[in-house]
Amino acid sequence: MAVLTSKPGIPLISLVLPALLFTALAGTVAIQTDLVGATPAGPVLDEPLTVEIAPRTFDYRDSGEFFRNGFAVDGPVKSVTARRPLTIMKYQVTAADYGRCVADGACAPAEPSFAPADATTTPATGVSYDDASAYAGWLSARTGEVWILPTDRDLAFAAGSRFPDDALGVDIDSTNPADRWLADYNREAARKASRDPVPQPLGRFGENEYGFADFAGNIWEWTATCNRRVNLDKAGAVVNDVSSCGIYVASGKHRAAMSSFVRNPKGGGCAVGVPPDNVGFRLVKDTRWYAPLLAKLRAKGLAL
Repeated sequence: MAVLTSKPGIPLISLVLPALLFTALAGTVAIQTDLVGATPAGPVLDEPLTVEIAPRTFDYRDSGEFFRNGFAVDGPVKSVTARRPLTIMKYQVTAADYGRCVADGACAPAEPSFAPADATTTPATGVSYDDASAYAGWLSARTGEVWILPTDRDLAFAAGSRFPDDALGVDIDSTNPADRWLADYNREAARKASRDPVPQPLGRFGENEYGFADFAGNIWEWTATCNRRVNLDKAGAVVNDVSSCGIYVASGKHRAAMSSFVRNPKGGGCAVGVPPDNVGFRLVKDTRWYAPLLAKLRAKGLAL
């Protein structure tokens, strides 16, 4: 452990005291401005069942629309090292759980395509990105913990071998548009052939190698990842990278880019390709020590 020392002639207290005063002042300002210390109103709820995904290195294909020299290409695959565990809901949020948020006046009613046979065991569907975000805020207030939507990369980390690879598999140097058209046609045809639209009870699609359940079944899941359009030069270097944060990625059997207000993806809200059968969500528990302060800053528009 490092030992704090002072330069000759400078008392140690003169180095420590300013830091202590700054910390005390920052804490006082945070409390006075309601950034920390606020007690949520309403009854405290039990936390949902979660799984903890241990840190590891994994391959991840970037989400977004990539173009090289004017032609659509597959996004690059990167080796990603997750250095912290991820605490994420084992199952998707159920229709009954979402209904409690609606009854509390914190969430808008869902617009599911199918009436659930048992709301307590059927995932919530017919919810938008905005609805999922509202539920995250409500659950955070009711549990005293911080819950947020996962990123697309978070879901890839948790889903492991179940996470889809959206690659077309076309030679990046090909200049024949027919190659990409045929590959895209075959991919979209395969997606249509495998559709099973009726939401199934929790556990119907099983668990992956990490105990993470039901991913890539017939419920796509909202993420906090904005849709991107990335242009590459002939050498593969990024020329520009433009994010559209009114459109978010929903991940499942494949990725889908949808407007944040869309509840029914079959109604024309999918930006490209075959729309998801249904869209629901699950949340990540933010266990970082400063998560409550960060959540307050986000709520006030002071942080991303």
